[in-house]
Amino acid sequence: MTEPTHHDTRARRHADLGRIAQRAAIASVATATLLLGVKGFAAFHTGSVALLASLADSGLDLVASLMTLFGVRLAAQPADHDHRFGHGKAEALVALVQVALIAASALAVCSRAVGQLLGAQPIEDIRLGIVASLVAIAATVVLIAYQRHVIARTGSVAIKTDHMHYQSDLAINGAVVVALLLEERLGLMGADALFGIGIAVWLLRGAWRGSSEAIDQLMDKEWPEAKRRRFVEVASRHPELKGLHDLRTRTSGATDFVQFHMWMDPAMTVAEAHEVVEDIERRLAIEFPGTEILIHIDPEGQVDHPGNPLVEADEIAKLRGDAA
Repeated sequence: MTEPTHHDTRARRHADLGRIAQRAAIASVATATLLLGVKGFAAFHTGSVALLASLADSGLDLVASLMTLFGVRLAAQPADHDHRFGHGKAEALVALVQVALIAASALAVCSRAVGQLLGAQPIEDIRLGIVASLVAIAATVVLIAYQRHVIARTGSVAIKTDHMHYQSDLAINGAVVVALLLEERLGLMGADALFGIGIAVWLLRGAWRGSSEAIDQLMDKEWPEAKRRRFVEVASRHPELKGLHDLRTRTSGATDFVQFHMWMDPAMTVAEAHEVVEDIERRLAIEFPGTEILIHIDPEGQVDHPGNPLVEADEIAKLRGDAA
């Protein structure tokens, strides 16, 4: 039996991470369905605007979770003839649609809350609304803990966006409880509507934040500088690597992509150079599992784009200079 290559290992890891992300998305769908039923019943019987805002958020969470499930399933598909880099960006696209849905929901809730303030109506059966919100808080806490575990394993941007939704749900459900208590205990008419507006503003803020990472992926933003430096440091340990330049990095879904040029001894044969590249890829795969790496070999001293530091700057020399 032949020993699996690092390419085989990378493919298996990609499939495993895809399955983990899918399970998290299914858990989100189940939780959103439960919360939608509980809050819908309570909102119908109480007439609370804050609870209605929370219901609208849960309804969007259900739609967003279904989209997340679709996105992570598509992103987990291996590369094919038409998508040689895989389908990872499906997660970022789904995340952007989620953001749009959140923003639309927040604006609708604001409109309803303003109408409630102009003609405040007493809330009925406040205790039912409080109980429904406490149930929602408990279910959300369990889901968030599970999502954190999955995000740590996969780095899925779609699950991260979904996670952000449910984190905001904790604050939203807590705000609903406070609003209802203010109406019931202190008789503060309009507190419910004001909290509804506050929840809507919170949702808009979350939508703005949630769009940034998805846009970064779609625009192929470079890795954070610390991660780039660590990659160069690992690559530089190989004695045959004379220099590294034109380093380009990006992330698509749960998969990282890197390409770079490396200087090597021009007297090497093709077979020897190939063996060095394979060894460097194996070392990098240990530190950066699941990363797609493309290496171009240049003879030592070769300059393809003179005067262009973005391309020709030697990353290893820069690393050593910063460390000096």
